[in-house]
Amino acid sequence: MSESRFRGTERYIVTDDLMMAVNAAVTLGRPLLVKGEPGTGKTQLAEEVASALQRPFLQWHIKSTTKAQQGLYEYDAVSRLRDSQLGDARVHDIGNYIVKGKLWEAFTIDVQPVLLIDEIDKADIEFPNDLLHELDRMEFFCL
Repeated sequence: MSESRFRGTERYIVTDDLMMAVNAAVTLGRPLLVKGEPGTGKTQLAEEVASALQRPFLQWHIKSTTKAQQGLYEYDAVSRLRDSQLGDARVHDIGNYIVKGKLWEAFTIDVQPVLLIDEIDKADIEFPNDLLHELDRMEFFCL
C-alpha cells in the first residue's frame, strides 16, 4: 500500500510549506503549480512525489512551438490521407488517426499520476489559459 502523504525522501528534503502544498494537491486531486529558477529541484520534486506515493510519472516537455491542444490529442490527417490513397481499411475509423497527448494519458490512467508540464513558461502566453478549463474539470471532449 502506498504512503498517502508526501514527507520528502532521502534524496529530497521538503519544507513544511511545500509538503503541505503537495499533500493538499494530492488529497484534493488538483494540479499544483511549482515555480522557481532553473536548477531549484522542480523536476526532482515531481519525480520524488511520484516515487514516494507510488504514482505513475508522466512528463510533457514544452517548447516554444507547443500548442495546448497537443496535450489533449492531435489528429493525424496526413497519415489518413496517405492510407486513403493506398486503400487501407483503417481509414474508415478516424480513431486510428487520433494521437493521444499527455493530458489524455493522465486523465485516463487508472491511478492518479504525477504529470510534470515542464518549461511551460517557454510556450505562447495563452498556453496556460488554453488548458484551464480541461485542468479544472480533469476532462475534455474529442470532437
